[in-house]
Amino acid sequence: MTENLDKTILLLPGDGIGEEITQQAVRIIDWINGKKLDRITVTHGLIGGASYEAHGVPLSDDTLAAARKASAILMGSVGGPQWDNVDYAKRPEAGLLKLRKELDLFANLRPAIVFDALVDASTLKPEIVRGLDILIVRELTGGVYFGEPRGVEDLGSGERRGINTHVYTTSEVLRAARVAFDLARKRDGRVCSCDKANVMEAGKMWREDVTALHEKEFSDVELTHMYADNCAMQLLRAPAQFDVIFTDNLFGDMLSDEAAMLTGSLGMLPSASLGAQNPETGMPFALYEPVHGSAPDIAGQNIANPLATILSLAMLLRYSFDRGDLADLVENAVKNTLEKGVRTADITDTNHPDAVSTAGMGDAVLRELEILSGEAKASLAS
Repeated sequence: MTENLDKTILLLPGDGIGEEITQQAVRIIDWINGKKLDRITVTHGLIGGASYEAHGVPLSDDTLAAARKASAILMGSVGGPQWDNVDYAKRPEAGLLKLRKELDLFANLRPAIVFDALVDASTLKPEIVRGLDILIVRELTGGVYFGEPRGVEDLGSGERRGINTHVYTTSEVLRAARVAFDLARKRDGRVCSCDKANVMEAGKMWREDVTALHEKEFSDVELTHMYADNCAMQLLRAPAQFDVIFTDNLFGDMLSDEAAMLTGSLGMLPSASLGAQNPETGMPFALYEPVHGSAPDIAGQNIANPLATILSLAMLLRYSFDRGDLADLVENAVKNTLEKGVRTADITDTNHPDAVSTAGMGDAVLRELEILSGEAKASLAS
């Protein structure tokens, strides 16, 4: 594969455990560079509470400009109780929402994969979740989180009215749906589109637009429809029925968290947010981050699970850098690490009660990368 010499990752550690977990991903990047498997430059920026403390805003103009120039963004997480009383527009989460909106990151990819070594970590029976591999594609820049009007009105006499507007256009639905259908073609070829067409006009339009696109461009992919509340139930009853779930911003937020817990730990789950083509880099705008939060209660203790961040890096290698070979290498290193019983505190069990540190898990993944790269070289030599 031809090497692209302009691969730049903007690292945004964020708050809480963000610095600890993203550092383990940087070690993987350093390993890739050291082995001359690619050439990746890492730059750094602030987002969330860290940016608020430094600049008075959760996302500065300089960081946004750096994000526009980067090939991809790798983020930790944002938020913490120390910013609970900050004005809504300046809270850490507002920085992430602004980044998504400014870069038009309209398609959120959240895989829920159950590794064989962690099948007993799920709260569901092993026979229900074994081999589970679901991908949720969530529309990320429309719907009730961004719709107008929004706000809180004072009606007088101690009465208030809270307003949020759920709104979508056809183009917003179709561009995200195309991502879901395209990815399904590379998987098992099935998309389940989830909405509330029975009670919401926007949901009815969503279903009609997805159906029309399927008939016009993706008839080779199997399409089914499901109400979002039924999907929530089916994820617990029979999750293996799903391949790709496509849904809107609000329902995607909830369904992806539910699907995440099928795997046993939020600490294991990566995500990607993809956007339109970046005219400066020629690649789509893209942000990669672990699903879990900033975990301020354990920040600085070197006990957080970095695997979701490492797997987010694997998604970055696959979707932004077109290095599926390197993504496979990282994912297999994680798989082998788990099969050898290495655990952080969140995924220990009776058979593997001893927990390694955040850095210890990074060490273990790097060891497996060395083994796998050695095996690949030996195979080529033979």
